[in-house]
Amino acid sequence: MAVTQTSETTARKPRAPWLTLRRREAIEGWLFVSPTLIGFLIFFLGPLIAVVFYSLTEWNLLSQKSTYVGLANYTNALRDNPDFWHVIRNSVIFAAGLVPLNMALALALAMALCRPGRGVVFFRTVFFAPVITSAVAWAIVWKFLLQGEAGAVNQMLATIGIDGPNWLREPNWAMFAVIVTRVIKMVGLNMILYIAALQAVPRDYEEAARLEGANGWQIFRMVTWPLLAPTTLIIMVITTIGSFKVFDHIYLMTGGGPENGTLVLAYYIYEQAFEFFNIGYAAALAIIMFVIVLALTIVQLLLRQKGSS
Repeated sequence: MAVTQTSETTARKPRAPWLTLRRREAIEGWLFVSPTLIGFLIFFLGPLIAVVFYSLTEWNLLSQKSTYVGLANYTNALRDNPDFWHVIRNSVIFAAGLVPLNMALALALAMALCRPGRGVVFFRTVFFAPVITSAVAWAIVWKFLLQGEAGAVNQMLATIGIDGPNWLREPNWAMFAVIVTRVIKMVGLNMILYIAALQAVPRDYEEAARLEGANGWQIFRMVTWPLLAPTTLIIMVITTIGSFKVFDHIYLMTGGGPENGTLVLAYYIYEQAFEFFNIGYAAALAIIMFVIVLALTIVQLLLRQKGSS
């Protein structure tokens, strides 16, 4: 009996090594994604948690005194501070003007420049050049161009008998001027995206539509535009997010004026944080802007899914 137990013990299989092939592949996978994961934790999740914490405090940057106040900053913004809703109104006006104008102009340029032809590369370069131009330099140049009587834009209008306004000093024109200059700055990026999408549209569909007697507008409405829907959604989301994050144009061209006519949410956050040194309130505003942009993105995605179903 003892001999049998000894033989069974010696016949047992050796213990499997801890570092199996499956575990080794898992470790290698985590090592490959670790740079992205570490960057996400350091540059996104960590700051987001910090901003949420700061938004629950009353922290003055000058005195360095921090007091926990709970949701008081959010209550102040949403209920007690009338300036906040004025800023939201300006931000919505800016986005409502910039997004459709940018997308319409980008699509028009893309359709004009998507086919090979004489001068196509030159014009693509011309319209894309503002995208890679320094935003600071772009805003400063346009600030000089849009001055009152001394500005080049008004001088050109005067040659045809039009008395142009002081674009950046009149409340009714300042927002319009900022929107248009921002559209010209960024339309080249969306133009390139639309060109890539148009070049991916199968020509067989257009030829079949022509054989059925469709004209150019019908081909665009029934064939081209539906196939551009995924690209349009991406451009809409990117442009909407960018419109709510705009800061440099406002800071350099109008400073939020005149009469707070161009005071948008991103600049208002900067103003509260680094001019009034109210870090807690500015952090609460940043969280509100994050929620607004996230909600708009989700709504756009839901509308896209509903439209494709």
